[in-house]
Amino acid sequence: MSQSATLQRVQAVDFYGRLEEEVREHSQGTALLFLYCAGDSSGSEVELSEVQSFVDQLSGDNGKVLQDANNGVMAITLPGYSLDAAHYQALLLKQHLQGRLGEADPRITLAELTETPSMQTMKQMAESTRLSTSSDIHIFTQEEADRDQNRILIVDQDATVREFLQIRLAMQGYETLEALDGLEALELIAKWEPDLVLTELNLHGIDGLPFIHHIQQLDVKESPKIVVLTEKRVEQTISQCFQNGVDDYVTKPFSPVELDARIRRCLH
Repeated sequence: MSQSATLQRVQAVDFYGRLEEEVREHSQGTALLFLYCAGDSSGSEVELSEVQSFVDQLSGDNGKVLQDANNGVMAITLPGYSLDAAHYQALLLKQHLQGRLGEADPRITLAELTETPSMQTMKQMAESTRLSTSSDIHIFTQEEADRDQNRILIVDQDATVREFLQIRLAMQGYETLEALDGLEALELIAKWEPDLVLTELNLHGIDGLPFIHHIQQLDVKESPKIVVLTEKRVEQTISQCFQNGVDDYVTKPFSPVELDARIRRCLH
């Protein structure tokens, strides 16, 4: 792994670690807000300064602002704020940033905390904020938080496909890991025990139906669901996959919305 990639991971861990500590101090009666300024060319330091100034005027020393150095996403804690009160202040913050930064297009996700959320849930909120295509303030619900109980292993040789799927699934609240080939995937399944394996058939080492068979023979508490996501469109291959216990089969190129629906159907 490059030094740059290592630094990014350390920064991300530091961001969520500090946020978790801050939230734990105010686990009840606190609103948590994630903010990302899409379309702003003024720079993250200017954004952070404007947000910090707004929060200082609002809450004095109680409100905290943290920023993920990797992607510019900010987390804001508002102790003592109900969801309605925090939503109103989020609207004012949005107007403030648009007035001060001009080109800024703030994306905001908001939740009222009744207990300390998991780090995975906070990552889910942050990522959905960064990738949001809507300027409306999104209220994060308990139903969305509960989805992070499902684990999905992504198996594909293509790094671009793996990255896209990881981001997409994180937005849906799933916990993910990635594997480059069948052998690595089998090791991860045995150790991590995912709820679902989303896999290409064309893999190094072991692939295709032998790979599917090996997944089902692993000594795990419960065999994972298997969704094939592949370029192979041969009817015989599709038929053999279903005959060998595959839960669904999706061909590339694929619709992300349709894939979301098929994964939900398999897991629920």
